[in-house]
Amino acid sequence: MSQTEIGGFFTKETFGFLSDLEKNNSREWFNANKRRYEEFVKEPFLEFITAAGPQLRKISPNIVADPRPSGGSFFRIYRDVRFSADKSPYKTNAGAYFRHSSGKESPAPGYYLHVSPEMSFLAGGMYMPDSKALLKVREEIVARPSEWKALRKKIDLSEEEALKRAPKGFDPNHPLIDDLKQKHFVSSVIYSRGQVCSPKFMAEFVKGCKSLVPLMKFLSSAMGVAW
Repeated sequence: MSQTEIGGFFTKETFGFLSDLEKNNSREWFNANKRRYEEFVKEPFLEFITAAGPQLRKISPNIVADPRPSGGSFFRIYRDVRFSADKSPYKTNAGAYFRHSSGKESPAPGYYLHVSPEMSFLAGGMYMPDSKALLKVREEIVARPSEWKALRKKIDLSEEEALKRAPKGFDPNHPLIDDLKQKHFVSSVIYSRGQVCSPKFMAEFVKGCKSLVPLMKFLSSAMGVAW
């Protein structure tokens, strides 16, 4: 019986596997426990992505939920260790990115779901956009200050890695300078383990996605793509 047939997707076994992997991050251990990964992490996440597709299309027809096990929304568990001092071969979280349909051709906002024993969350927006995309967002904020201020009353931004000085070409005394200094335009919704394991989690996820729509719309407009 699938997770969707019993009403939920993620379970205590999902978190149990990820916790065990954190303590035993080796190829030998993973290979010996791969069945647990497939049953409690990968398959439930792919089912979640499949079920999320119709719900996300109601929010925006341009958000893509691709349930393919490789090359789709689901992130591989294997870490890229080529340029990292940490050579642990596996991620100790599971995640999926629901990209904008224009995302491969041009920068655009998307949703990201992160499931981890440490913290589970939904994020929406643009993380680490390139310099051209950042400039477009900042120019849009300056051009539409009233809309941005109204949006910010409802949505908190992650302030990770903000610039210490005003970005080049922008007034250091601009009333929105703190937002113009941001290097990421992302907001998030935190979930408890109980919420993630609940049969109502899809509804919670959709609710979270809807709450971030004002930010997603603004960023889509800045990038010149349809929401």
